[in-house]
Amino acid sequence: MISLIINLLSKEKIFSHYLLTKSDILEGEYPLPNNTKRVRLLGKRTSLFWEIKKKHIDILIYNFYDKREIKKLNKLKTTKIIYYDHSSFLYWIYLNTYNFKDSIYYVYKKCKYVISLIPIENDYLFKIWGINSILMNNPTSFEYDSVIPSDLLSQNIIMIGRNDDPIKRFDLGIRAMKCIVEEIPNCQMNIVSLKVEDFEKLIHDLNLENNVRFVGFQKSVEIYLKNTSLHILPSLSECYPMVLSETKIFGIPSILCGLDHLALAKGGTVIIYDDSPDTIAKEAIKIMRNYEYRKKLGNEARTSMKKLKNNLIAKKWVKLLKTVYKGDEQSFKELSSENKNKINDKEANKILNNQLQLLQKRNPFFRHITLNNLKLYSF
Repeated sequence: MISLIINLLSKEKIFSHYLLTKSDILEGEYPLPNNTKRVRLLGKRTSLFWEIKKKHIDILIYNFYDKREIKKLNKLKTTKIIYYDHSSFLYWIYLNTYNFKDSIYYVYKKCKYVISLIPIENDYLFKIWGINSILMNNPTSFEYDSVIPSDLLSQNIIMIGRNDDPIKRFDLGIRAMKCIVEEIPNCQMNIVSLKVEDFEKLIHDLNLENNVRFVGFQKSVEIYLKNTSLHILPSLSECYPMVLSETKIFGIPSILCGLDHLALAKGGTVIIYDDSPDTIAKEAIKIMRNYEYRKKLGNEARTSMKKLKNNLIAKKWVKLLKTVYKGDEQSFKELSSENKNKINDKEANKILNNQLQLLQKRNPFFRHITLNNLKLYSF
């Protein structure tokens, strides 16, 4: 995601870019512009703070969740920090962070500039928690006007992501395929990810070897998206999933498991509020059997991405960086107020109620918590 943003901003001559990473160049990375200087953070002589000082960094976009480091960054006098929050509050709850003072959000209260990717967080929860934030959308790896949408004529379903992450829950999609192929025998599922032994065993146990296949990690999934009619996203938690923006830009309908808090949740999606493979299969069969319904959802999906073109997102980033560079907190708040589609209290409470019911279904620990507990991040 950072490489996509850097590529967008590289077209602006007013910026010089440094990419500070904790790892070496990885195989299959997204490319960076030639004028971006990359530095690996190794130790004291190439620590984050050393590089900030050495490179005279004016603005640092910070992506990590090191609370001690954030507190130290907040003390810098000449460098301004934008905290780029790319996780959902639900992610931390599912990872057993139940106390607000133990959470990253308690530290964000002391930060001047926070980027949120989730409307209900930026418009509602962060206001309750005293966090100064602005809602942003991530760019996509495809240009809207250059994409030829899928014709949705195939019987292909796709899942994309890191299947070694238990939060992605690819097993639900695989189990759903057992029911789907009973109704639509020629239906195929491509899983764009590396093979995982447990999932291969599951596919074997369900006799799905002819219907489900891993195609490996792919930096560009265009070849599969062109020939897909449905996307299943069974994740427990997401923030701004690139796979959803990619499938929607190709006009592909999606089934989401409870992810109604996402900025991309509306438009060409069907959201279910349980974790049953049977429920996923039921919705998938309905979509795959009815071309007109599938086409309607696909058109809604692609149309919803029109207002999220990369050039529009780049303009907002440039405006944000100029505002932060000037150190004008009031202008930052005004930039935040430009969002004309803010979630109102009624909609926020509806989403939070949905998430509360899911939490209670998924974990007995939450059986007796209230909506107020969720709002105050206090369990």
